Amino acid sequence: MASYEDWNRIDEDEEEELEDASYYEGKKDVILFCIDCSPSMLELREHPKYENLQTCHLYTALEAAMNIEKRKVMVGPNDAVGIMLFNTTKRNESDGQSAEIKRGNFVYQPIETINAPNVQDVMRLLEAAKEDPNYLRETFPPMTEGRVPMGDVFTSCNWVIRDGAPKTATKRVFLVTDEDDPHPGAAKERLITTARTTLIDLVQAGVTVEPFFISTEEKPFSPSKFYSAVLLPTNVVDDDDAEGSILPESISIARVDELLAQMRIRELPKRAQFSVPFQLATDFTIGVKGYGLITEQKKGAYKYFVDLGDRMEVANSRTTYVDEDTQAEADKARILYGMELGATAESAEDEVGGMGLRIAPTDSRVFYTAEELRSFRTLGLDPMIKLLGFKKRSDLSFEDNIKHALFIYPDEMTYSGSKRTFTALLHTMIKKKKIGLVLAVTRRNATPQFCALLPQAEKVDEGGWHEPAGFHLIPLPFADDIRAAPVEESARASDELKDETRKFIDKLTIKTGAYNPDAFPNPALGYHNAQLEASAFREEFDPAAFEDRTIPKYDGMHKRAGTLIRAWKEALLQDESATMTIITAGSKRKADVSVDEAEIRSKYEVGTLEKLRVDQLKEFLKSRSQPVSGKKTELVDRVSEWLDKHP
Repeated sequence: MASYEDWNRIDEDEEEELEDASYYEGKKDVILFCIDCSPSMLELREHPKYENLQTCHLYTALEAAMNIEKRKVMVGPNDAVGIMLFNTTKRNESDGQSAEIKRGNFVYQPIETINAPNVQDVMRLLEAAKEDPNYLRETFPPMTEGRVPMGDVFTSCNWVIRDGAPKTATKRVFLVTDEDDPHPGAAKERLITTARTTLIDLVQAGVTVEPFFISTEEKPFSPSKFYSAVLLPTNVVDDDDAEGSILPESISIARVDELLAQMRIRELPKRAQFSVPFQLATDFTIGVKGYGLITEQKKGAYKYFVDLGDRMEVANSRTTYVDEDTQAEADKARILYGMELGATAESAEDEVGGMGLRIAPTDSRVFYTAEELRSFRTLGLDPMIKLLGFKKRSDLSFEDNIKHALFIYPDEMTYSGSKRTFTALLHTMIKKKKIGLVLAVTRRNATPQFCALLPQAEKVDEGGWHEPAGFHLIPLPFADDIRAAPVEESARASDELKDETRKFIDKLTIKTGAYNPDAFPNPALGYHNAQLEASAFREEFDPAAFEDRTIPKYDGMHKRAGTLIRAWKEALLQDESATMTIITAGSKRKADVSVDEAEIRSKYEVGTLEKLRVDQLKEFLKSRSQPVSGKKTELVDRVSEWLDKHP
């Protein structure tokens, strides 16, 4: 039987379990790099970093793929990666899984779990290409006449992922190309229709296509020529209103050396935290998925390994409960949970009739099964989001957001028509300036909570920062979760000082007005992973080569606003409010009445207990669950009796 102290604790495995299959989704991340191998991708050009060195777009794409693989050795060792090239005359073997690959497509690396040999294979390929600029052209000869239909490319991607990716994994294709119009001519419309149809088949298999379009000054990339009619929209819109630009500007890479940076931003998959029904009314339900917008990425947990002589295997640990009587593993389903009332059982036996105790007779304590505890927590409700009503947008205050909000998005795969219904509700709430009130149970073991549904319209800034359309699920606080802040007098800056401050702040403000946190990874975590990466590939780690993207650009800041900052400092020193101090009355400190038991015993042995104060005697008796009423002589006698019984 479980300890009474653990009565309200359930195994972490069960705590993390979700009701839907979304718990199994995203356990592994699968990325297939689909890279164009056309003559323009193999055209030699000067290396942007090194002098007297030539490179090409294909080299840059393979280098970006290699760096992503190296990172995943540390941050996602269970993930899988593959590399496929298209528009090349190199063919796969006629037997095996690659036999079904369409002509013009070559699987350089099939989808496999991240491992050092595959990464080192790409590293050797890049080293050879660095010494001989024509090595990639000779290894992967490009097609000189025509191009592979994009429908065949998506079909080959589907087969490669089908053969190598787990069904429950997050599957993505990173499409890299510099050709914005791959099929000019009379058959263009037919090839567009074929490509979109095969892409839909790919998406229905649970695969997401992430495009990376390389654009240069000599050859600018225009998605509207072909890909805007092929790639599926990623925003929440009605099917009838799906016209117009559906591709954000950020996917067009103006500089080739930005390819790795863009891939790093999209490297982490968008994994759903839950997938539950959204009940709008009785017998009216749609499906939604919930995503966490803020997640702390931590260092990977260490693992134990067993030396089997010829190899090292990971030692899996597990916790089991053992019956003290039979010394056998206890049946998990028969474990009961209970709790203590008042003092511990040991002190209760010694202090029968004392004060401050709630003694439960033998065999009368209440015990609960794990399923009953779960019902206490969930109130017997199944995971779902239930719409209760609507309120004005102004009724939601800033102070109501005391926890991280979640972002919900329609799940068409669960309930057909979810996207259209979700969109209609979203647009109507935005138009009428309303928020929704819902009762949410997002997981099987989660506590029901009332939440606010805050609608968000789609927004694409000039800089390419994309905010999708959907609802923010904001947990509402209870009455005791919000406490009034103490209102105290504070110093106010003068209008002249505010004007001086605004001058240099305007100079240092980001032009686009948007901050992309994905472009600035955690430097401590990155430094840790860089060392592990160097150790895994037996490379020498160079601390000076590590780049901390969070360090402010001080030189640029001083160049842009240095004069204004110095003027602000001078104005600050001359402002009277900068040296003003608010005098507040101090609070009286409460006297310390705690007395150590050793000191009490020493005074008892020499007969000087009367020298202790009344509050000290009461505090000692109270800590031992003894009565504290009476005069000082009664308190001294009571302390003496307790010390006699507990030598």
